[in-house]
Amino acid sequence: MSDAYVVGDPDGLSPLLVELRDAVARELHAQLAMRGERIELADLPEVSYQVTIQVERALRAWQPTRWTRAAH
Repeated sequence: MSDAYVVGDPDGLSPLLVELRDAVARELHAQLAMRGERIELADLPEVSYQVTIQVERALRAWQPTRWTRAAH
């Protein structure tokens, strides 16, 4: 059993992974809405790029002090 479950995190994810999961989910939701609830195979490179941009934004928003605190 991971420590995440012991401290009551039902997802078993670290706070950073929760942020990343949420960023990916938001972008996929937006992409599906823009594309009529369907992502064509040919659109995957653009969708992947947009998801990557959102992950980068989530990582930039993640304060370096959070990384330091999590390591202790």
